[in-house]
Amino acid sequence: MKMNQKMRGGFTLVELLVVIVIIAALAGLTAPMVIRQRKKADQTEAVSNARQIGIALMEFDTEYGSFPGPDTAKAVADATETTISSGTTANDMLRQLIRAGIAQTESMFFAKTAFSQKPDNVFNGATNALEAGELGFGYIVGAQNKPLSSAGNPSRPILAAPLALALDGTFDSDYYDGKAVTLRMDNSVSSLNIVKSSGKVLLAGKPMLDSGDDTIWGTQISPAWAYPIKK
Repeated sequence: MKMNQKMRGGFTLVELLVVIVIIAALAGLTAPMVIRQRKKADQTEAVSNARQIGIALMEFDTEYGSFPGPDTAKAVADATETTISSGTTANDMLRQLIRAGIAQTESMFFAKTAFSQKPDNVFNGATNALEAGELGFGYIVGAQNKPLSSAGNPSRPILAAPLALALDGTFDSDYYDGKAVTLRMDNSVSSLNIVKSSGKVLLAGKPMLDSGDDTIWGTQISPAWAYPIKK
């Protein structure tokens, strides 16, 4: 019997197209899962770092009588014989945790947002601790940038992420799968839902920084955001 049939040397165009379609379909199915897992990982990192900042804030409160603010900058500078800014940004205030020797790394201040980047952990100079972009959290102070303390309602927030790029008090729901990582004054950390239509986060049914008789802030405190410095 004659063996005159040739072995096929490859795929036909139709077969290649079928394979490409199958691969594209599989990629389309798995991509959302991969993206969601990435967001969950970013959220977990933010939760862990918020807890570390909370521990540092409590130690600072015990030592200096309040959380960091412009009013505590001189006390930190005098106690540590260092130069420190008394500015009103979140970077200026939380930098005091490093200058006071309470925080030993810049990495704990990172939370993935549209305006943040991984800190370089270089903070031995007067101005290079928590430089622009190295802080991912918004920090909450009282009116006229007065520092808050752990006294009062323990469910009040002190720190949160991810704020929107505009730094207008709203949150970016594209990060952390629609959640906002929030540190409270009792050092607990919660992942709260962001209202997608408004970018707000609600506490006891009210926007996070609303004050008044029917809010967690009462009438004695007018909370405000101290924003991180964008890169």
